[in-house]
Amino acid sequence: MTEDEQLQLLSTNGMLVKRPIVVKEDTVLVGFKEPEWEANLK
Repeated sequence: MTEDEQLQLLSTNGMLVKRPIVVKEDTVLVGFKEPEWEANLK
């Protein structure tokens, strides 16, 4: 998916912004819990 396609999807589906999903190597974070993000995304 290109960056433009990603931005288009985010702009049309507000749930993706409210419940973000981040995939990093062997870590997947769903939703936003600040302590988890700080611990896993350093």
